[in-house]
Amino acid sequence: MNNFPPVQRRLIVNADDFGRSSAINEAIIRAHREGILTSASLMVNEPACDEAVALARENPRLAVGLHLSLGMGRSALPPEEIPGLVNADGLFPSNPVRLGWRYFAKPSLRGQLYREVAAQFKNFRATNLRMDHVNGHLHLHMQPVVFRMLADNAGKWGITHMRLTREPLRPGFKAAGNGRMLKMLEILMLSWLARRQRRILQRIGIRHTQAVFGQWRDGRVDEDYLLRLLPLLPLGDSELYSHPSMSEFKHEFDALISPRVRELAERLGIHLIRYRDL
Repeated sequence: MNNFPPVQRRLIVNADDFGRSSAINEAIIRAHREGILTSASLMVNEPACDEAVALARENPRLAVGLHLSLGMGRSALPPEEIPGLVNADGLFPSNPVRLGWRYFAKPSLRGQLYREVAAQFKNFRATNLRMDHVNGHLHLHMQPVVFRMLADNAGKWGITHMRLTREPLRPGFKAAGNGRMLKMLEILMLSWLARRQRRILQRIGIRHTQAVFGQWRDGRVDEDYLLRLLPLLPLGDSELYSHPSMSEFKHEFDALISPRVRELAERLGIHLIRYRDL
């Protein structure tokens, strides 16, 4: 007979894009206060960032991490300092596959990329919020050049927890419902990267969950999906990421505050945690 405690199912419920708009900020704070949301990832370059930081200070139990933006968003540095990364308005391109290949195939861009990533970490530190975790908009933190940059500078930038995007196929497939095949290639690619990157994170002591859910239903995390997903969660630590908003993705906000979802999580004994609890 061993004395080890039984393995539990623990779940981080995260909202990406904190700071992108007031509609997103409101949804995140309400989903935290009224629902199952435990953490949010801050876009430090977006127009509603200061509002998001003020709201986070008013809600100290909401864990806040850095949502590194290297595609489909604004840069921290002015365009003239990183002309190979952004247009004249300081906007990154929006196609993640093309961006990932570009960052890999053009070593000449890596100096600009390093300076932009460093600037976003600097901007996060300036908020005086505790950095709970790091992930990337469009999952670009897992692009090999970007990932290596984060791993090599983890101590300097204060990275202790990171999203390792890997959605287990069987529970993800069963919970997702219609439209799931369109995401298969992305899921397989990120799972392949995750297998290689997990060993690096373990070696340098950066913690992560064993599974991350949300890819199959990116932008479509609704109540029905959560009611199907929760009973399928594997033992151990998982993350569910979402994009709640009071406008474009209100269905995601509604799912996160659903009494049925909360009651099911409680009945299944799922512990709601943050990255810092790993």
